[in-house]
Amino acid sequence: MTIKKSLFSLLALTAGLLGCAQQNQLVGQPNDAEPKPQSVQSPISPAEIEPPITVTSAAEPVRPALTDKPAQAKPVQPADLWDEIRAGYGFPKISNRRTELQKKWYAKHPSYLRRVAKRSEPYLFYITEEIRRRGMPMEIALLPFVESAYDPFAYSHVRASGLWQFTPPTAGDFGLNETWWYDGRRDIEASTHAALDYLQQLHRRFNNDWLLALAAYNAGGGTVSKAIRNNKRRAKGSDFWSLKLPKETRIYVPRLIGLSQLLLEADKLNIAVPYIAAKPYFKRFDLDYQLDLAQAAELAEMNIDSIYLLNPGYSQWATAPEGAQHLLLPVDKSDTFTKNLAKLAPQKRIGWKRYKIKSGDSLGKIAQAHKVKVSALKTINKLNSNIIRAGHALIIPVAAKHPSHYRYSLTQRQTRKTQGGNKRRYKVRSGDSLWTIAKKFNVSYNDLARWNQLSLKSIIKPGKKLTIYRGKNQRNTLRYKVQKGDSLGKIAQRFSTSVKSLLRLNNIKNSRLIRPGQSLLVRRG
Repeated sequence: MTIKKSLFSLLALTAGLLGCAQQNQLVGQPNDAEPKPQSVQSPISPAEIEPPITVTSAAEPVRPALTDKPAQAKPVQPADLWDEIRAGYGFPKISNRRTELQKKWYAKHPSYLRRVAKRSEPYLFYITEEIRRRGMPMEIALLPFVESAYDPFAYSHVRASGLWQFTPPTAGDFGLNETWWYDGRRDIEASTHAALDYLQQLHRRFNNDWLLALAAYNAGGGTVSKAIRNNKRRAKGSDFWSLKLPKETRIYVPRLIGLSQLLLEADKLNIAVPYIAAKPYFKRFDLDYQLDLAQAAELAEMNIDSIYLLNPGYSQWATAPEGAQHLLLPVDKSDTFTKNLAKLAPQKRIGWKRYKIKSGDSLGKIAQAHKVKVSALKTINKLNSNIIRAGHALIIPVAAKHPSHYRYSLTQRQTRKTQGGNKRRYKVRSGDSLWTIAKKFNVSYNDLARWNQLSLKSIIKPGKKLTIYRGKNQRNTLRYKVQKGDSLGKIAQRFSTSVKSLLRLNNIKNSRLIRPGQSLLVRRG
């Protein structure tokens, strides 16, 4: 009995000591206490989380039955990038008639929203990371929705290009150069850096007001500053909502706000947005030589169209011939590209042709025959002038594949736009201008400039030959004399066309500036 009591007392004492030791660990006494793991929010849905294992005793751990297989961890899906974008919103909460109108428009067009969201996938992670790095509001990542519908080849009637729709003058201010080979306005990385630099500059200029910065991005800083000065003279507010700005700008900012609010409430409104993984989509490869894009596609074992969509800055069939070059490739293709590139002989990176100059040749004639710009020939052959001599040789770059293979090159995109049209050549006469020639052939002033790779302000000299296409679109084009009481809206409705089409065809920047007697080009719907 005594032995049993002693044994019982000893066991009780031991249990008490163990209990004290466990209690000391819970309150974090000694250094050997194990830190409690932090709670991590899982992107896995609650239905996929396995039930917790219940430990019944420290002395009796739960062991799997002999027939059980070791538990396999489920692959964790990367977080949805849209969630990260919504979490990073920084604009003030605004809801008014103008923002609600734009929000409703997106809600009524869910297929458009999905299509643009899917198109943004290759670029969106990179853009959000740049925005995050700069501490900017994440609504800015949605700006290319409004600017270009996330189309890197988007081109507007005012010659704005790329995801961020830079016009040539503004592009030049931010180092986005344009050559025959390359257009920095379409370069994903370069244009994103330039756009964010520009927005930050405008943000500082307008006293850290993001809405005014966005308005200035669309209409120009001078336009916004002028509107602010006018309001101050009239003792009116100087915030975005109080300013008298161009109609396009008054829609532009509410459109971005409406879109951001719609995405915030997408689940509640039962609008499905395609999942985009919150992880890098592409990897950058720096090159110190020119590379044929068809060759790059073969090295990466991917479609050349996908190469162009990640590298839309390249206007031709290869990277530029001089200076540092780079390619963006999908992350999952990077190892394949690296391995195959290491095996590629230098002479196979790009094709070259040696052309012997004949009597009567000119640089223009040779360039036209080989579908190369004169400036490109001069650069490659280090020529300081257009003077060439018969018997000498020129090096001419040649594509590895047929031109049609490079579907997204500038030449092929222009060709597709004019397919089905009747092509003709017109020799410029004394007194001609782009405007008078366009009027004579009943074609768009902008189209004429684009077909001939000219700026809208180009001065054309007598003797120059221009290409003109007159296809089905031109056959549906007529001239209309503006009547008293007309507006572009009324004219567009009368001819089943759009105001946007009228603005573009006639190079009109302000829809209110039309007058009776004015002649307009109208393309009937």
